[in-house]
Amino acid sequence: MATMKEIAELAGVSRGTVDRVLNRRGSVSPLTKKKILEIVEMLDYKPNKAGIALSVQKKSLTIGVILFGAGNAFFDDVIEGVESKLGDLSIYGIHLITRRIPFGLDEELGAIDQLLADGINGLVLSPYNDDSIRAKIDQLWDEGIPVVTTNTDIPESRRIAYVGSDFYSCGQTAAALFHRFAPRPLKLAIVTGSDRILCHEDRIRGFLDYCRDLKPPIEIAEVIEAHDDDYESYEAVTQLLARYPDLDGLYYTASGMYGGCRGLMHARKMQSSPDDSDLCIRNKKGNPFLVIGFDSVPSTREMLQKGLITATITQQPQLQGSLSVSILQDYLVSGKLPDREIYHTELSVKLRENL
Repeated sequence: MATMKEIAELAGVSRGTVDRVLNRRGSVSPLTKKKILEIVEMLDYKPNKAGIALSVQKKSLTIGVILFGAGNAFFDDVIEGVESKLGDLSIYGIHLITRRIPFGLDEELGAIDQLLADGINGLVLSPYNDDSIRAKIDQLWDEGIPVVTTNTDIPESRRIAYVGSDFYSCGQTAAALFHRFAPRPLKLAIVTGSDRILCHEDRIRGFLDYCRDLKPPIEIAEVIEAHDDDYESYEAVTQLLARYPDLDGLYYTASGMYGGCRGLMHARKMQSSPDDSDLCIRNKKGNPFLVIGFDSVPSTREMLQKGLITATITQQPQLQGSLSVSILQDYLVSGKLPDREIYHTELSVKLRENL
């Protein structure tokens, strides 16, 4: 097996120079770098993992994680994915600090600054879509702290990768499901989390683009924000049904479906006697009231099983957490940038029949 010493001797340079090239740190002339990399390829050099682990352990590295939604069950699953990497991280002596924050620009900036004070070396971030967050990510990169965005992205920043679903495709998939379940003219309302979260915006954009030339048409009565909060969602849906008694369904781009379903249950009890074995609500025309959204958290599965939710689109939250940490680990340990910037997780549709 080739060693760094052999590479250095063949290239006529010091081991330190080889180390800088392999770990992408420090300044090495392009000609020397090219020569070293050619020798590395020729010798099929593979770094010694044990040696790397010992080297990294001496540095005492820390990865910070900032996610939205304290109490949001979706991010519980993302955290589960993050924590599944604790064993791998411990081999290299890498520590993990996790912060859960409510939606808000000041909250996120404050959490980043707090983790910087804690001495993090890398950051997994579910970013608020704002220029100040973009600038903060760029600042972190300039200071040698790489950022991986997860679940939602902030394009044109200097984050090294994004891990999460294709938001636009999510919206198109949801619109296609409404059309397949009810190939007739529909009047829907959209309940979103925040217009400052890119994944929520793009799920609406994909949905509207798909609906634009759809026949029969889908009409959007209103778009409202509920900030991933079940109580806000309950109030919003109750008011929506009062304003639009002819509504055919709800499209959720974010959390809060449980609260919305409670609002639907309230409306149903006002209209007919409840039957908890089948809570399917019907619209004014006697057709099933449609509710389609995202994720497969326990409350969503419950409402899906009871017939209040028509379908939900899942997006591999555990993988979003674990892959984000793995990308940062690889960079911090070996200086290896990810193979690509975008890692889209797979979408799947859950119905009452395939829970």
